Amino acid sequence: MKRGSSPAGLFSRLQKTRDALSGGLAGLFGRGHVVFDDAVFDELEDQLIMADLGVSASAEVVNALRQHSVLGKIETLDALRGVLAEHLASMLSGAERSIQVESGSGTPFVTLMVGVNGVGKTTTAAKLAARFQQSGHSVMLAACDTFRAAAIEQLQVWGERLSVPVIAQSHGADAAAVAHDAMRAAQARHTDVLIIDSAGRQHINADLMAQLQKIRRVISTTDPTAPHETLLVVDGGTGQNALSQAAAFGEAVALTGVCVTKLDGTARGGVVVALARQSGLPVPFLGVGEALEDLRPFQALPFSQALVGVDP
Repeated sequence: MKRGSSPAGLFSRLQKTRDALSGGLAGLFGRGHVVFDDAVFDELEDQLIMADLGVSASAEVVNALRQHSVLGKIETLDALRGVLAEHLASMLSGAERSIQVESGSGTPFVTLMVGVNGVGKTTTAAKLAARFQQSGHSVMLAACDTFRAAAIEQLQVWGERLSVPVIAQSHGADAAAVAHDAMRAAQARHTDVLIIDSAGRQHINADLMAQLQKIRRVISTTDPTAPHETLLVVDGGTGQNALSQAAAFGEAVALTGVCVTKLDGTARGGVVVALARQSGLPVPFLGVGEALEDLRPFQALPFSQALVGVDP
């Protein structure tokens, strides 16, 4: 699935986190005089923690930078940024993973979208549908957020915009029944990809999580291999709370990846590092804006460069 994801574009979209980190780095050195002492590295670690990389990841990065400094490999602020970006990219390389779909398999490739309220789950589902379309796949959407009439309408609007069929029922309907209807419809129409948009639910609400598990059971009953992807959508601006969401949803349903949205609007984009490190989940996509093309495949090096201010 290829679509515009240039490093330069990502660089501009992560401006808030980049400015926070770059400003913090520049502020460590008075009047351009660079002295890489313990105080500088301690302050750098604080800056990384404030960007939500997490305590352990920040400590690991700074320890590596200290070693590079001792070996004389860091003598300027630009060199520090470069080494920082390279080390972050190395830490994140395991989080890169593309989603591949085989057309004409006769069985729909089912993606279940999960997450809490307000993270941009429905919009991410629509953007993902557009990406699959761009790759030549037929797509269907399922409106399983039956708790909110507005959510059903929102997905239907996206369906009309993309010329994608949307399987939906009325507000208050059984979400698992909608998922069942969608699975049958996708199979009957030989649709390549079915994207199921579930209701936003707080990860601490046991009843709502049980309903999500019911949706997953119904999907698996229709196709024992499905869902083929269960993607958690988190808002990058929520910081470390995203980690507890990943843990709770991972316990309730078998997550296969996490999509981090709204990274263009937060100075805490380092949460991508914390999520990848602590959850062990791959990060197939990042959301960096409202446009369809702003759902970008995650690439460790361009992301790390954009995060710390290394212009690609």
